Amino acid sequence: MRRAVQRSSKTTAGPGRLAAALLALAGTMGLAACGSGGAAEGTITVYAAASLAAPFTALAESFEAQAPGSTVRLSFAGSADLATQIIEGAPADIFASADAATLARVEEAGGVAGSVQKLATNIPALVVPAANPAGIETLADLERPDVKLVLCAPQVPCGAAARKLAEAGGVRLAPVSEENSVTAVLGKVTAGEADAGFVYRTDAVRAGDEVRTIPVPHAGDAAVTYPIAVTVGAAGTGREELAREFVEYVTGEQGQRVLTDAGFGMP
Repeated sequence: MRRAVQRSSKTTAGPGRLAAALLALAGTMGLAACGSGGAAEGTITVYAAASLAAPFTALAESFEAQAPGSTVRLSFAGSADLATQIIEGAPADIFASADAATLARVEEAGGVAGSVQKLATNIPALVVPAANPAGIETLADLERPDVKLVLCAPQVPCGAAARKLAEAGGVRLAPVSEENSVTAVLGKVTAGEADAGFVYRTDAVRAGDEVRTIPVPHAGDAAVTYPIAVTVGAAGTGREELAREFVEYVTGEQGQRVLTDAGFGMP
């Protein structure tokens, strides 16, 4: 089972151009909020879908700025892997999934403390390398036998969304590999190891001129909603108050601004 990539927002190296811009925006908002008082102290661990890496890195930084004495440790991976780890007892205080069904697995296993909140929405996107060597122009081109297509695995939210979109378009997908996270799919496309891959709109935005997005009709019909919740790992501990404050922060006005700038939709 693939483990999450763990980071502390205080020690993580530069998160890239998009995240750097988000850090500047979020840092400005965070400094404006400093001195508000009432924030809990301590360290919390946030398990989040890989596609949330850039905005959550920025939001953790600004949250720490407005809550002196707090540390937000971030673990990013495919939502399905994270859910399994939490169910098996991984020390997560918050879980932000790329779809409701995956977080529901954790909730049904008794792993959620309190209510589940909607965080953001995202839309599947078909991307190809910038030079588009396979000449892909439509969804139907993915049925060509010479096309090397990479998808997220079916149990991963980005994989389920891609298959839903293809089914609606009457296209059969035959991937050459199935990955555990959307980050892995994007990496294979940008490295030229795949002719095409389904990621999220936010990943296409983050990749910039490294990829080209192929328009797919009605992609919005396969949109996913990201939920977030405090886990039972934080319940009844000194971390619970801080965890709830972080959830309130990322679902509030400031958090939504950063998520929107990263290409996410409002929940």
